[in-house]
Amino acid sequence: MSAGGVPIEALEPLVRNPAAAGIFMDFDGTLSEIVSDPDEAIPLDGAVEVLDELASIYGRVGILSGRPVSFLEQFFPHSVLLAGIYGLETLYGGERRDHPLGGAWREVIDDVAAIARARGPAGMKVESKGLSLTLHYRTRPRLAPKVRAFAEQQALRSGLECRPARMSYELHPPIPADKGTALLELAEGLEAVCFIGDDLGDLHAFDALDTLAEEGQYTLRIAVHSNEEATELIDRADAVVDSPKAVLELAEYLRDSARR
Repeated sequence: MSAGGVPIEALEPLVRNPAAAGIFMDFDGTLSEIVSDPDEAIPLDGAVEVLDELASIYGRVGILSGRPVSFLEQFFPHSVLLAGIYGLETLYGGERRDHPLGGAWREVIDDVAAIARARGPAGMKVESKGLSLTLHYRTRPRLAPKVRAFAEQQALRSGLECRPARMSYELHPPIPADKGTALLELAEGLEAVCFIGDDLGDLHAFDALDTLAEEGQYTLRIAVHSNEEATELIDRADAVVDSPKAVLELAEYLRDSARR
């Protein structure tokens, strides 16, 4: 038997003692469908309510995303922990915190965003997130080499780090913060931890689960299939689900099983 494609036996350590378990996941491509315009992404119908219910049962439930907290908090209640921009911004229990080293880089991001809009490859979409910048080529796949070259050039000029992402390149401050560091903080003291993701940035969360497993916690890595999937993430996963809808089915199972 399975839930959303994940074997029931793999979920048992999570539902056995939910108060000591954590359920964490990405947003885009995991709780929402992939869309051409990132501004139009929304959670699947019912996803917000299910996560709110999970948060009332499990020790911790959270979203770890490359999106800024300001985007995520328009959907999710304070019962759901939010780590935005790969952990540079957090919202825990209604308390907003920014990484102490982040503020100095906002002007740098603004400067690079302005240059990207004025001199970047035609057809490239520029998405500024305050503490990071994403350069998209989703609607123009042939632009990938030019977007990469532009992103690497701006990283060299500005001191930002260039990271490949889903049909895009991202520019980040050189601060040791990612989904892995965020997950390690959120999972402290838990007995069992699950993370669900679909993109290259989620590999850091899988790395964090490796660390937690070495320390004796039960861990479960779940990857989400897509037309643009990260093969390395699929290869690292303990289980693979077909779509965000399967993630929702899995979340519903975790909710219902823990209530029994």
